[in-house]
Amino acid sequence: MGMSTSQADGEILVEINTTPLIDVMLVLLTLLILTLPIQTHAVKLDMPRPDQAPPESNTEANIVELGVDFDGTITWNGERVDRDTMDTKLFEASKMKPAAEIQLNPNRLAKYDAVAMVLADAQHLGVTHIGFVGIDQYN
Repeated sequence: MGMSTSQADGEILVEINTTPLIDVMLVLLTLLILTLPIQTHAVKLDMPRPDQAPPESNTEANIVELGVDFDGTITWNGERVDRDTMDTKLFEASKMKPAAEIQLNPNRLAKYDAVAMVLADAQHLGVTHIGFVGIDQYN
Protein backbone atom coordinates (compact mmCIF):
# COMPACT_ATOMS: atom_id res chain seq x y z
CA MET A 1 0.00 0.00 0.00
CA GLY A 2 2.73 2.44 0.87
CA MET A 3 5.73 3.16 -1.24
CA SER A 4 9.09 4.38 -0.13
CA THR A 5 12.01 5.55 -2.22
CA SER A 6 15.21 7.23 -1.43
CA GLN A 7 16.49 10.46 -2.86
CA ALA A 8 19.97 11.13 -4.21
CA ASP A 9 21.10 12.60 -0.90
CA GLY A 10 20.08 9.44 0.96
CA GLU A 11 16.93 10.82 2.59
CA ILE A 12 13.87 8.56 2.49
CA LEU A 13 10.84 9.96 0.68
CA VAL A 14 7.53 8.49 1.78
CA GLU A 15 4.42 8.81 -0.42
CA ILE A 16 1.07 7.17 0.11
CA ASN A 17 -0.51 5.24 -2.72
CA THR A 18 -3.87 6.98 -3.31
CA THR A 19 -5.20 4.56 -5.93
CA PRO A 20 -6.94 2.23 -3.42
CA LEU A 21 -8.37 5.27 -1.63
CA ILE A 22 -9.87 6.56 -4.87
CA ASP A 23 -11.28 3.11 -5.66
CA VAL A 24 -12.99 2.92 -2.26
CA MET A 25 -14.41 6.43 -2.68
CA LEU A 26 -15.82 5.55 -6.12
CA VAL A 27 -17.49 2.42 -4.71
CA LEU A 28 -19.00 4.44 -1.86
CA LEU A 29 -20.22 7.10 -4.29
CA THR A 30 -21.82 4.44 -6.50
CA LEU A 31 -23.57 2.87 -3.51
CA LEU A 32 -24.80 6.28 -2.38
CA ILE A 33 -26.27 7.03 -5.81
CA LEU A 34 -27.96 3.62 -5.96
CA THR A 35 -29.53 3.93 -2.51
CA LEU A 36 -30.94 7.47 -2.96
CA PRO A 37 -34.71 7.49 -3.40
CA ILE A 38 -35.89 8.25 -6.90
CA GLN A 39 -37.52 11.67 -7.11
CA THR A 40 -40.85 11.48 -8.85
CA HIS A 41 -42.13 14.62 -10.48
CA ALA A 42 -45.90 14.58 -10.49
CA VAL A 43 -48.38 17.17 -11.59
CA LYS A 44 -51.63 17.11 -9.65
CA LEU A 45 -54.61 17.37 -12.00
CA ASP A 46 -58.26 17.15 -11.18
CA MET A 47 -59.46 14.89 -13.96
CA PRO A 48 -63.17 14.24 -14.50
CA ARG A 49 -64.44 10.89 -13.31
CA PRO A 50 -65.53 8.51 -16.07
CA ASP A 51 -69.05 8.23 -14.67
CA GLN A 52 -69.70 11.98 -14.78
CA ALA A 53 -71.73 13.55 -17.56
CA PRO A 54 -69.83 15.86 -19.91
CA PRO A 55 -70.18 19.57 -19.17
CA GLU A 56 -72.98 21.39 -20.89
CA SER A 57 -71.91 23.17 -24.03
CA ASN A 58 -72.50 26.86 -23.85
CA THR A 59 -74.06 27.94 -27.13
CA GLU A 60 -74.45 31.51 -25.91
CA ALA A 61 -70.76 32.04 -25.21
CA ASN A 62 -69.82 35.68 -25.25
CA ILE A 63 -66.58 35.82 -27.20
CA VAL A 64 -64.68 39.09 -27.30
CA GLU A 65 -61.73 39.60 -29.63
CA LEU A 66 -59.23 41.90 -27.95
CA GLY A 67 -56.32 42.98 -30.12
CA VAL A 68 -53.10 44.86 -29.48
CA ASP A 69 -51.51 46.33 -32.59
CA PHE A 70 -47.80 47.00 -33.19
CA ASP A 71 -48.15 50.66 -32.19
CA GLY A 72 -50.03 49.86 -28.95
CA THR A 73 -53.50 50.45 -30.39
CA ILE A 74 -56.12 48.37 -28.59
CA THR A 75 -59.10 46.98 -30.49
CA TRP A 76 -62.29 45.51 -29.01
CA ASN A 77 -64.05 43.26 -31.56
CA GLY A 78 -62.24 45.15 -34.34
CA GLU A 79 -63.19 48.59 -33.04
CA ARG A 80 -60.46 50.94 -31.78
CA VAL A 81 -60.79 51.79 -28.09
CA ASP A 82 -58.73 53.75 -25.61
CA ARG A 83 -57.56 52.31 -22.30
CA ASP A 84 -60.42 53.73 -20.22
CA THR A 85 -63.03 52.34 -22.60
CA MET A 86 -61.26 48.99 -22.59
CA ASP A 87 -61.29 48.96 -18.78
CA THR A 88 -65.02 49.71 -18.75
CA LYS A 89 -65.73 46.95 -21.25
CA LEU A 90 -63.48 44.49 -19.37
CA PHE A 91 -65.34 45.25 -16.15
CA GLU A 92 -68.68 44.68 -17.88
CA ALA A 93 -67.37 41.44 -19.42
CA SER A 94 -66.23 40.18 -16.02
CA LYS A 95 -69.75 40.66 -14.59
CA MET A 96 -71.57 38.86 -17.44
CA LYS A 97 -73.36 35.58 -16.80
CA PRO A 98 -72.03 33.38 -18.36
CA ALA A 99 -68.60 34.96 -18.18
CA ALA A 100 -67.32 36.40 -21.43
CA GLU A 101 -64.38 34.70 -23.07
CA ILE A 102 -61.69 37.23 -23.94
CA GLN A 103 -59.49 36.16 -26.86
CA LEU A 104 -56.33 38.27 -26.83
CA ASN A 105 -54.63 38.52 -30.21
CA PRO A 106 -51.48 40.65 -29.99
CA ASN A 107 -49.62 41.57 -33.16
CA ARG A 108 -46.24 39.89 -33.36
CA LEU A 109 -44.61 43.34 -33.48
CA ALA A 110 -46.54 44.65 -30.46
CA LYS A 111 -44.43 45.79 -27.55
CA TYR A 112 -44.45 43.61 -24.46
CA ASP A 113 -45.43 46.60 -22.30
CA ALA A 114 -48.70 47.13 -24.18
CA VAL A 115 -49.73 43.47 -23.96
CA ALA A 116 -48.69 43.21 -20.31
CA MET A 117 -50.72 46.35 -19.53
CA VAL A 118 -53.84 44.84 -21.11
CA LEU A 119 -53.35 41.59 -19.18
CA ALA A 120 -52.76 43.45 -15.91
CA ASP A 121 -55.91 45.51 -16.42
CA ALA A 122 -57.91 42.37 -17.16
CA GLN A 123 -56.61 40.65 -14.05
CA HIS A 124 -57.22 43.73 -11.90
CA LEU A 125 -60.82 44.00 -13.16
CA GLY A 126 -61.58 40.33 -12.41
CA VAL A 127 -61.59 38.78 -15.89
CA THR A 128 -61.16 35.04 -15.46
CA HIS A 129 -61.63 33.66 -19.00
CA ILE A 130 -58.82 35.06 -21.12
CA GLY A 131 -56.63 33.31 -23.63
CA PHE A 132 -54.21 33.96 -26.46
CA VAL A 133 -55.23 33.33 -30.06
CA GLY A 134 -53.26 33.70 -33.26
CA ILE A 135 -50.02 32.46 -31.77
CA ASP A 136 -49.19 30.64 -35.01
CA GLN A 137 -47.79 33.96 -36.29
CA TYR A 138 -44.85 33.53 -33.92
CA ASN A 139 -43.57 30.32 -35.55
